[in-house]
Amino acid sequence: MTVVERVKSGSPYEDRFKFSRLVKAGNWIYSSNTAGRNYKTREMPEDPVGQAHQALDNLSGALAGVGAKLSDTVRFHISVASPEDLEPVLAVIAERVPENDPAHTIAIGPQPHPEMRLELAITAFVRDPETPDVVTKVEL
Repeated sequence: MTVVERVKSGSPYEDRFKFSRLVKAGNWIYSSNTAGRNYKTREMPEDPVGQAHQALDNLSGALAGVGAKLSDTVRFHISVASPEDLEPVLAVIAERVPENDPAHTIAIGPQPHPEMRLELAITAFVRDPETPDVVTKVEL
């Protein structure tokens, strides 16, 4: 039987709106949208680069709670407030997750709060570290 583990970060929204920071089902991990807010201090950087780093820190902490890491990410869902925010956020992700090339889904539009420039969500898969990834090149 597959265990389903729900990770809570202590955000008041998790209890209010009944969701988990991430859910692990077997080797698969699915996160909720994660903002660039420091959940302990409630502070949020003003710029998208600072927010991206904080969002990835938040996701890293949640992943560590289930024995996973950012390099286990196979898919990012990236939501930014404006087109100008996209490239700096993608650069932060590339810097922080250089070990693999996850799939990306990108959305551009208003965020839930005016100070928010982005939200990130991931899908991760915890694999056997002895099994290498395979890269297949195709022409499209």
